[in-house]
Amino acid sequence: MADWSKILSRGNVEDRRAYSPATIGGGFGIAGIALVLLLNYLSTGQINVDDVLNQLQEVQVQNEQSYNKADFEGTDSYEVFASTVLGSTNDMWAQVFAQKNMEYQAPRLVLFRSATQSACSGADSRVGPHYCSLDQTIYLDETFFDELQKLGGEGDVAQAYVLAHEVGHNVQNQLGILDTESTPDDSVTIELQADCFAGLWAYSIRDLGVIAPGEINEAMDAAAAVGDDRIQATYTGRITPETWTHGSSEERVRAFNNGFQSGALAACM
Repeated sequence: MADWSKILSRGNVEDRRAYSPATIGGGFGIAGIALVLLLNYLSTGQINVDDVLNQLQEVQVQNEQSYNKADFEGTDSYEVFASTVLGSTNDMWAQVFAQKNMEYQAPRLVLFRSATQSACSGADSRVGPHYCSLDQTIYLDETFFDELQKLGGEGDVAQAYVLAHEVGHNVQNQLGILDTESTPDDSVTIELQADCFAGLWAYSIRDLGVIAPGEINEAMDAAAAVGDDRIQATYTGRITPETWTHGSSEERVRAFNNGFQSGALAACM
């Protein structure tokens, strides 16, 4: 396990895990839309992108209902972990933006279970960890990592990679990159760039003694685990590149490594 105690910074984390609204809608997810497409395939026998996206648009967030409040009283170890990783990304991106004479606006991270409200029509665990540009917030149901483990990605460094990837979308939002997305190919490009940004973050902490030798492989395994081809092969038994939204396992690992090996923003642009 990585030694996160060597990072002193903390990010803005809001814990809503003691509340669970019924259902949701959208945002940018690390494997999100791909997983929803697969659920649609399993229930209907086919994948219809338009139908699934329409379903996500139509579902409305319902009133929150309290449950298991005692389980989430105070600050638990996962909340500290998430805040620490987020704080370390804030440190790096603040420096990068300062070099460009810009001010970095750090994102908020909301921890939830099942579903919660967001400015992007709500957040649902079925969509996976995702970023909402309208409120500059990352939404995370940490039970997603159970699914990630089934796909071959596990460990705290793998989870940190997921958070750093979603932070990458916050960076893209501030740079105006998210505004350029209009086609599936654009979506893949944006997701791979977020992977590269996650690699830059890993580079920024590698000399702090946080991640032990070999543990960086957890991040690369996670990147491979959420490749569209891996997800499709696991859940449908077939690979259909025309439906990809995040890129293949090979592309995602390569993008992460571009950032991690170079440590240069230019490698991701």
